Amino acid sequence: MVSKIARRNKIKTRIRGKISGTAARPRMSVFRSNKGIYVQLIDDLAGRTLVAASSKGLEGGTKIEVAARVGAAVAKKALESGITEVVFDRNGYLFHGRVKSLADAAREAGLKF
Repeated sequence: MVSKIARRNKIKTRIRGKISGTAARPRMSVFRSNKGIYVQLIDDLAGRTLVAASSKGLEGGTKIEVAARVGAAVAKKALESGITEVVFDRNGYLFHGRVKSLADAAREAGLKF
């Protein structure tokens, strides 16, 4: 039986073979742990993180509501630094629940993907 982590890594590898981020259109990578959610905008050509946001320090609400606040925060930071378009990398997670909430909030705040 394949573990959840092995299944996610297989999906993640397949996704990363198809997408990459540039300075003009960075990759928006989501990491989800049991306690928090983290998102980075990454320029893969230069190998650096341009913008990051996480649920550290955010309290109150359900995990889905916190993920939405993180999505809005990363979109605000991205727009302030001149980034309007990104490539969404769900990192092997299903596009459901916290990941979907984060993506929808980022779209509503002005990011295009």
